[in-house]
Amino acid sequence: MIADFVKGKQILQHTPAVQEGIRIHRAIDTFTDQHALTKEGRELFKPSCGLYGAVFMDIVYDHFLARDIQRFTDAQLEQFAQSVYTLLENNAGSLPPVFLQVFHYMRTQNWLYNYRLTDGIYRTFSGITRRARYLEVPASVPFAVFEDHYNVLESCYRGFFPELEVFVKEKLALLP
Repeated sequence: MIADFVKGKQILQHTPAVQEGIRIHRAIDTFTDQHALTKEGRELFKPSCGLYGAVFMDIVYDHFLARDIQRFTDAQLEQFAQSVYTLLENNAGSLPPVFLQVFHYMRTQNWLYNYRLTDGIYRTFSGITRRARYLEVPASVPFAVFEDHYNVLESCYRGFFPELEVFVKEKLALLP
C-alpha cells in the first residue's frame, strides 16, 4: 500500500519484510504497465488523458477485481477492506506521513469496497483529476471512456489478472 509513497533510500527506513513488500509492489507495477492488455486499455484513455491513462487503468483494474465474484463476494470484499484498514491503522507509526493523509480518506470513504461501484470509480477519478498537475480535463472525461469502453476494459482485466496471479505466485515462491 505504501510503495508509491516511499522514494529512493527511504525504503531503508522500513523493516526487511516491508522492504520486500515494496519491491514486490513495484515489480507488480512494472509487470502491469508492460502487459499488452494494460497497454490496450491505456490507449483508450490516451487521446483525452495522455499519460494519465496508466493511472486510470490501475483504477479500472481495481474496479473489476472488486466486482470479480470468483474472488470476492460483497461481504468478503467488505471484510477484506476492513482488515486492510485495521492493519494500516495498527501500523500508522511506521507509515509515510503523505500516505497517512491519503489513508484517512481511503478509510473514511471506504475506497477498497467502493471500487466495486461505478459511482466509487467516478469519485476516484474526480480525486485524480483534482490532484493531477498536468491533466486539464474534468473527471467526466476519463469516466466517459470507462463507461463507453466498459466491456473492452473488462476483457482486458479478465485476460490480464490470471497472468498477474501467476507472476505474483512466482515472486512469492522466491521469498525466504
